[in-house]
Amino acid sequence: MRDRDLPYNDLPLLPPAVELETKAVLKQAIAANRVLANLRGLAAKIPNQGLLINSIVLQEARLSSEIESIVTTNDELYRAAADPDGKTDPHTKEVLRYREALYFGFRALRDRPLTTNLFIELVQFIKQAGIGIRAIPGTALKNDLGEVIYTPPAGEAVIRDKLANLEQFIHADDGLDPLVKMAVMHYQFEAIHPFPDGNGRTGRILNLLYLVEQQLLDIPVLFLSRYIIANRADYYAGLRRVTEEQDWENWVLFMLRAVEATAKQTHDQVERILDLMEATRERVQREAGNIYSKDLIELIFHQPYTKIAFVVEAGIAKRQTASRYLQTLVEMGVLREQQIGREKYYINGALFAELTR
Repeated sequence: MRDRDLPYNDLPLLPPAVELETKAVLKQAIAANRVLANLRGLAAKIPNQGLLINSIVLQEARLSSEIESIVTTNDELYRAAADPDGKTDPHTKEVLRYREALYFGFRALRDRPLTTNLFIELVQFIKQAGIGIRAIPGTALKNDLGEVIYTPPAGEAVIRDKLANLEQFIHADDGLDPLVKMAVMHYQFEAIHPFPDGNGRTGRILNLLYLVEQQLLDIPVLFLSRYIIANRADYYAGLRRVTEEQDWENWVLFMLRAVEATAKQTHDQVERILDLMEATRERVQREAGNIYSKDLIELIFHQPYTKIAFVVEAGIAKRQTASRYLQTLVEMGVLREQQIGREKYYINGALFAELTR
């Protein structure tokens, strides 16, 4: 067994020297790909993709950050998302930066592939600092008892060589199922641990961006972090077994199950939100036809917290009329009104409940 206190500078290059696509892996990959395709197909039917990106992706941001003990409440998070220039606590701001980093990476993929330079830009976005590849030795990962459980490669040149190999693997035309490659890529990135901080969140963003790059998703909407939190012990044990035993099969199976489970959860949640949105549209059109518009309904489902300014900025109505529209929805029970400091919010409670269930 390798010494956990020594830098893992001999971390094997990719591809692994084992059979990755075993019978069990291929069977699980088929199931995961099928459910992921269903999610992609459903998401493509949504007229306003901002609904998914602004509301659902924010939950992935919250959960991914929670894995790193960066915790915020759903109320704080969605309120801050509606008022990003307002006062909020540092943890909430850091979660919002995760979402912005994901947006940034998603947009970047239109012009360039996943590369080391993009990895660096993502972590700088998350940390809002000019950090780069680790150059100072001494990094070690410890458990809650303070015991060293893993020491990643040390030395900037070594780390860059490992990342260059990772890039080659990501883009190699080797016939491997993309979901299998994603699992291998995720292990390798976390094992390289290239940055002083933010590696976990950057690695989880890269999973989603890779699915988009491979056209398995059109937008990066998948709750992988939910599965990792629910199976945290198995996640870390799986990483450790690859390092210490080269047990790739069980690691890949874990990640494929994560994709299958979270793609189904996300699909079902999107379906429920769409049903809720349609029911709200029909009710408002029936009971308050004088204020109804498709744009207004989409707006209140864009994110749980709405403001009069949002209605105005969307070009739906001028301020006084916008206020009347939202007040009518409050009187109908579609929204609830909440004054926080000088700001008045109109909260879509049904959407909030669905997003946070």
